[in-house]
Amino acid sequence: MSIGTPHVLVMPCPTQGHVIPLLELSQCLAKHGFSVTFVNSEYSHHRVLKALEGKDYVGEQIQMVSIPDGLKPGEDRNGNVRILETIPQVMSGKLEEIIEEINGREGEKIACVIADGIMGWAIEVAKRLKIKHASLWTSSAASLALSFSIQKLIDEGIIDSQGTPIKEQKIELAPNMPPMYSPTDLFWASTDLTTQKIIFDFTVNNAKAMKMADWLICNSTYDLERVAFTMVPKLLPIGPLLASNRLGNSAGYFWSEDSNCLKWLDQQQPNSVIYVAFGSSTVFDKTQFQELALGLELCNRPFLWVVRSDILNNDVNDAYPEGFQDRVATRSRMISWAPQQKVLSHPSVACFLSHCGWNSTMEGVSNGVPFLCLPYYAEQFLDASYICDDWKVGMKFNKSESGLITREEIKNKVNQILGDESFKARALELKEKALSSVREGGSSYKTFQDFLEWIKA
Repeated sequence: MSIGTPHVLVMPCPTQGHVIPLLELSQCLAKHGFSVTFVNSEYSHHRVLKALEGKDYVGEQIQMVSIPDGLKPGEDRNGNVRILETIPQVMSGKLEEIIEEINGREGEKIACVIADGIMGWAIEVAKRLKIKHASLWTSSAASLALSFSIQKLIDEGIIDSQGTPIKEQKIELAPNMPPMYSPTDLFWASTDLTTQKIIFDFTVNNAKAMKMADWLICNSTYDLERVAFTMVPKLLPIGPLLASNRLGNSAGYFWSEDSNCLKWLDQQQPNSVIYVAFGSSTVFDKTQFQELALGLELCNRPFLWVVRSDILNNDVNDAYPEGFQDRVATRSRMISWAPQQKVLSHPSVACFLSHCGWNSTMEGVSNGVPFLCLPYYAEQFLDASYICDDWKVGMKFNKSESGLITREEIKNKVNQILGDESFKARALELKEKALSSVREGGSSYKTFQDFLEWIKA
């Protein structure tokens, strides 16, 4: 670390969807001359470094360090809610040790702690050590407004004091906000009441900690979520946080990218490819996975499908329908992980079949790509509501009586969205709004410059 440059400590939640935007923010800080200590869990740290092997995506000004997360080495971390309890217990003391060690070096001092929005306990550590502190909310402003509206939902009889939905009804936090069509769309709601209580209690306590932050920033823009930002006046947008905004490469992935898919895309016709990717956590049962495969086959269009090795509870290679891979071989590519921002910016991509995680949502919007929405859990249902009901740049799938999204439904929705040019036109308008915010003079650009000056002061 260079003596005399502002030194910032960044603490992400140790899941891929949170590491990516926090590391993107760190790269933006490094670009502006800041030194950064990026504190990951040991598990995430090793996966990120392995995915970066042979690539220099991070830079000399970012030091990657790790601390334990409280789970055992082989313990499941994908959807394991116990991590919400172990992380604050184990990591808070370790984080304090790292800060004190850095501050004990000659000419070194942490100027600011930037914590992931769901790591509110890290704000409490910084506050206790009398260090400037900021919180980056990596999801939509609407999802934070929901977290901050829990007492209102209780008072209105929508949920009880344990977060359980009281009756089936559509929920709108405010006029012109994206609706949630069922209380089960609340990101803490679960059929497993023990799991629900852990997530709900964590959300309530985390919201209290977040409100203490000196700065509350968000990977979004005013133009995309104007009403949500009015509900949380302290929340300021600095997004979209994309590698393309600083002409760099993405980092923070837990899987090694298959960049050869870009060469395959080069060989496809413009605006022809269905890009299919469901983030780092979505898991399918075999029946739905096969129905999705057969739906893509029925579309009779080229498709690029990201199929993680853990996307099923059993061996994914045995899950494809019989003969499927041979039948679609001339017009498809199945890969384990993609350089998603580069894929979405490719002229051959026509639409994005997505789980609607916020990173993917922002990446799709910023590249003017229409969506087909298949949300899996948590705030993804709220994001899908934005995409389809508010911005009108995508469509949702309807489930059959058995709860399945059928191959015919997939084919029909693909044909509808690619056969209606208004979706693409609206997507391109939204792209311009999103990207103008981070250009010089834009609202996110101004907020970020003010944020940098505050850290330096």
